[in-house]
Amino acid sequence: MNTCGLCGTDTGTAHLCKRDATLLAERLADLPTLYDELVHCLVPRRYGWGEIVSTKAAAGPCSPLNEDVLDEMASGHMAAVVHSWRVDVQRVRWPQHTPPPPTGLAADCRWLAMELDWIAEHYPAARDLAREVRALEAQARAVVGDPVPQRKVVGQCIATVDDQGTVCGAEITHRAGESRLVCRSCRCVYEGQNDLLLLLHHQPTA
Repeated sequence: MNTCGLCGTDTGTAHLCKRDATLLAERLADLPTLYDELVHCLVPRRYGWGEIVSTKAAAGPCSPLNEDVLDEMASGHMAAVVHSWRVDVQRVRWPQHTPPPPTGLAADCRWLAMELDWIAEHYPAARDLAREVRALEAQARAVVGDPVPQRKVVGQCIATVDDQGTVCGAEITHRAGESRLVCRSCRCVYEGQNDLLLLLHHQPTA
């Protein structure tokens, strides 16, 4: 009998409970957006790029750039950490495969999210992965300051999850700027007008 590495809940044979696995999925989805926010933080809202260029040589101790953001961007710390976890998960699950080359933060986050069911159930270091991703999110939010747009519930997943026709029914959320809907429980993707109309048509009535 195992307990969740983060909250101590009994999890049977798993290393993470469903709640903390879901939170990990949400953080993996948020990291690329937070990284983009870090880019925007390089230029404070009261400045434009032209103003920064024109005042670059001006005397004075204050720089218009956020040095904490510069340090984070220059080091590539977030991307390097997430990629190292992708490499290790693949090493444990498929030891015969060669390590994956760096493909960028967003791609590594998507890859880990697609493997979350296996990670939560079988990956011995799932707790450490979840803790480090949580720390990366907290560090990024501390620099960004303003929170990224919040996710809103748009409906329930209508995908079937077994041969008996059981409907997933998990809440589907969306954040401004996203071009598709992804169920964080069964990973079903709704993309394009037909998928969205089908999702709307089969929503349960109040």
